[in-house]
Amino acid sequence: MFNLKKTAVSAVSLMTAMTLGTGLLTANAAGAPLSSEAAVYELKSYLTAQITEFPAGEYDRSVYYEQEGNDQLDVVDLTLLKRLMFEPESSETSEPETSESVTSGSETSEPETSESETSESETSEPKIPDSETPFAKHGKLSVNGPDLVDKNGEKYQLYGMSTHGIAWYPGYVSQDTFRTLRDDWNTNCVRIAMYTSETNGYGIATEYKREELKNLVKNGVDYATQLGMYVIIDWHILNENMGQSNNGDPHKYKAESIAFFDELSELYKDRDNVLYEICNEPNGSAINWDTVKSYANEVIPVIRENDSDAIVLVGSPTWSQDIDKAQQSPLQFDNIMYTLHFYAGTHGDYLRNRLESCVSSGLPVFVSEFAICDSSGNGVNDTASGQQWMDLMNKYNVSYMAWNLGNKNESSCAFKSAVYSDWSDDVMSEWGLWIREQFRSEQNQ
Repeated sequence: MFNLKKTAVSAVSLMTAMTLGTGLLTANAAGAPLSSEAAVYELKSYLTAQITEFPAGEYDRSVYYEQEGNDQLDVVDLTLLKRLMFEPESSETSEPETSESVTSGSETSEPETSESETSESETSEPKIPDSETPFAKHGKLSVNGPDLVDKNGEKYQLYGMSTHGIAWYPGYVSQDTFRTLRDDWNTNCVRIAMYTSETNGYGIATEYKREELKNLVKNGVDYATQLGMYVIIDWHILNENMGQSNNGDPHKYKAESIAFFDELSELYKDRDNVLYEICNEPNGSAINWDTVKSYANEVIPVIRENDSDAIVLVGSPTWSQDIDKAQQSPLQFDNIMYTLHFYAGTHGDYLRNRLESCVSSGLPVFVSEFAICDSSGNGVNDTASGQQWMDLMNKYNVSYMAWNLGNKNESSCAFKSAVYSDWSDDVMSEWGLWIREQFRSEQNQ
């Protein structure tokens, strides 16, 4: 096994990497052969984990790999080290700092590279006994008029955090992360956001990468289930046709969506804590409610074939703001909720009035993504507008998921550095501190 401790690496060609890694990557820990793509992925992870010194200059703690003729930035965070098939040869190698390729907030998607300190707090034991978890107390949920209700028919409100794109922030898909959200932040639900079109998105990914993403989703569902939390599987459409009038067209990867939800709804048909969000943010001047409705009418029956009464969340046009269009022509299925997204620095009274009007008329609305900065996912946090939104959602028992579990240097990320659980105040952003206090004030976990 070779050791790259204290080796400065700025660019490694695929062929060179494969040559160096031949002995390392011939088989996994169980002795099974690795595909060439799997070998490359594991080698990237191994190399990045071993590098502790970097040359000064433009590379700045990043490793470039030449793959299929293109220089492609690839980065690894701490959780990938946990999944490596091979341990470093020497325990003297110090843990590297890591950088992550991520996307911006709600309406931006180009990945950026940022450097963050990687450290984790001591793991704590769960504070909530199994008999007192959110799911143990409230069980299978259903939709009754505009309300989400629990197994006893009582109104119930889900609330918690959404991940950022799991392709870029896999570290937050962990049992310790979810445990901290449940026990310290007082949340009852987590949303797992899987992008479909951006870098490493499910719709454009290789089969190997798709399986990796799907396994992350499955791990997240398992962690939430073990902790007695509710979990949303989010098919995170955003920029399917970048810059075109049908930018966020849910039909772009409809076949992939149908296959994905068919597989997972069959797998989780007996897991009553799982909700399905089938189209994050439809958008573009050519995308209207009929576009979304026709997509939903093809995807929902696939889920219903496996799970007859699972709750399904459906987005609306204009980045999931046009819930009034759904109100005028709702889908003809039970246990459907329509998603509204807002960013309090941009979206004010006009959208709050729309929410109030729709819910008052009987439309079941679920705020599956929001923050208090502007709609780019960045900018100044508007806490006054944010509090108005919180008061309105609580008044009408509207469930809500905050964006996001990430540590990129932007306003909508809850953290300033890559710590994945048991967060102290100093690693949290202004937004993270604000939303944590909102969660802690909730009375019906």
